[in-house]
Amino acid sequence: MQFPADFTAREQALLGPRFAELYAYATPQPARGVTVNGLRCTPEWFAAHADFAAALSPFCPTAFTTAPDFKPGRHPWHHAGVFYAQEPSASAPAALLDVHPGMKVADLCAAPGGKTSQLAEALQGQGLLLANEFVAARAEILRQNLERMGVTNAVITNEDTANLAKALPGVFDRVLVDAPCSGEGMFRKEPVAATQHNNALVEHCAALGAEILENAAVMLAPGGVLVYSTCTFAPQEDEAQIAAFLARHPEFTLCDLNACGFGRPGEENRAPGCTDITRCRRIWPADGGEGHFMAKLKKSPDAEAPVQVRVKPGKPAKTPPEWLDFVKTTFPFLADRPLTTAGDWLLLPVPGSELLNLSKLRIVRGGVLAGSVLKKRFQPAHALFMAYGARCTNREELTLDDPRTAAWLRGEEINAATAQNGWCAVLVDGFPLGGGKASGGRIKNHYPKGLRSLQ
Repeated sequence: MQFPADFTAREQALLGPRFAELYAYATPQPARGVTVNGLRCTPEWFAAHADFAAALSPFCPTAFTTAPDFKPGRHPWHHAGVFYAQEPSASAPAALLDVHPGMKVADLCAAPGGKTSQLAEALQGQGLLLANEFVAARAEILRQNLERMGVTNAVITNEDTANLAKALPGVFDRVLVDAPCSGEGMFRKEPVAATQHNNALVEHCAALGAEILENAAVMLAPGGVLVYSTCTFAPQEDEAQIAAFLARHPEFTLCDLNACGFGRPGEENRAPGCTDITRCRRIWPADGGEGHFMAKLKKSPDAEAPVQVRVKPGKPAKTPPEWLDFVKTTFPFLADRPLTTAGDWLLLPVPGSELLNLSKLRIVRGGVLAGSVLKKRFQPAHALFMAYGARCTNREELTLDDPRTAAWLRGEEINAATAQNGWCAVLVDGFPLGGGKASGGRIKNHYPKGLRSLQ
């Protein structure tokens, strides 16, 4: 691997003879892997049933390494949200956040959604997940991925974190900042990162990371936990960033990550004067990943609690009879859930989100898209089946080796074997692949055209 000259000069000055050791990649090709979606199955079930080679990763209990030539996007389980294609070391930060069901959790730099999916899995559909992405096009990719993974309790925003901090001070029990960075850990995986690298980019990313950290600190409740991570090695974006934050925020302490079971301690000479910086964690190329830095920060329970903005809940949308006719026969457990509207669409909002100050924020999606009423009939959305398809009362059950599975993902009609006439969920190995409408022994395909597989 030919590193950029400025990068090499900096790292050699910091590491001396350790440079060659730490930047010797542990694998001959870029590390590849998948992270299992615990909303669909357990890692144990996945390991026992996967039809491709997958070895447990050291970086996260739900992450696996795969062969370099494995094409995860072509696998039916990818379409069903069973796993997320993710470089193994990238799964580490979210697992360190210690999320539990019922919490309010914010991921401030969420796209494309791998770490966000891990946070959603930890919540198990209970509590609230704010998933934010500043770039609109990436926010749409985030929405698509969370929909595919069957996440039901996410509010997806497309905002500057300063606006989030103003609207939602002290709201969250956990905050993840996987900061935009100079991408030095992506040199081998994405060569463009090496060609674009320069010191000005490092300084820009460090300043942006500091701004996001400040806003994250405002959003975090007293006693809450914040994890900051990057996929770079630059001191300004890593150890020095954390040291400067701690100097500004005496109400925060740095948690010790040295017992996490992977990686190596933070480097003292990258943040002179910060005696605790070795509590951070680095994953070097020699450690089996492409490169990651992590710091876990706890806000004192005695910290001053920001004044939260009080919101008067609005009235839920009027429940259309067409929705009730549909849901009582296909998803009866949803019949009593309140609805909201987004244009012509009906949404199942995240419980508790009506109490948050969201009215002036750019909301991409606030819950699960249920569908719409067309010509006095309810037309269910793809998202509804991806979220709740496994609990649908009318299902077409497929398997990986069933030729109808590939046909379905190509957008073709398939024969019905288990589904009765009417709307049905189509599943592979019990995992949802969307919905269709059965009639006369055939199922009309409603899998979205943009998601279809041409294989």
